[in-house]
Amino acid sequence: MAFAEKLLTVPPPIEVAGRRIKRYHVTADPAGIAPDVEEAAYAILPKLLPEPDGTPPATFVVLHRGGDDGAYLNAYSWVWDNVLHFRGASAGQPVLGCPDRDPTHFITPDLPWIGCVWELPPILHERDAWVRHVLMPDTPDLDGYLVDSLPEGTTGDLS
Repeated sequence: MAFAEKLLTVPPPIEVAGRRIKRYHVTADPAGIAPDVEEAAYAILPKLLPEPDGTPPATFVVLHRGGDDGAYLNAYSWVWDNVLHFRGASAGQPVLGCPDRDPTHFITPDLPWIGCVWELPPILHERDAWVRHVLMPDTPDLDGYLVDSLPEGTTGDLS
């Protein structure tokens, strides 16, 4: 199987359970992620978020539609000032314990995985954006952080 980068889109931020959520969508489909898959993914998102701990309430998510039936939602939340909390959900992927191949039937597998090669590119950008907008200034700029996203295009430099 030859490797190919996937398409990366950046929908506007949303608020869920008191947290501001930056969003990245990854898919090989130029039409994007189907609305029913997106709706199901964001419906499970509150279960993936940590309790508030005094850190500015920000999370970034990667919603990835695989090349098969799989759909994956990775939630990376800032906690303890400078630490990423991870929790993920999967749908349509029996290998991960999903009960069926329905890409809208999300479960939360208890796996130590943080993302596949197409889901990882936002992490470096988000680390640098968090330092720029939240850790370096005298007063954290959560709004500045929320608008500082990885550019749309592909998941990496290879295409």
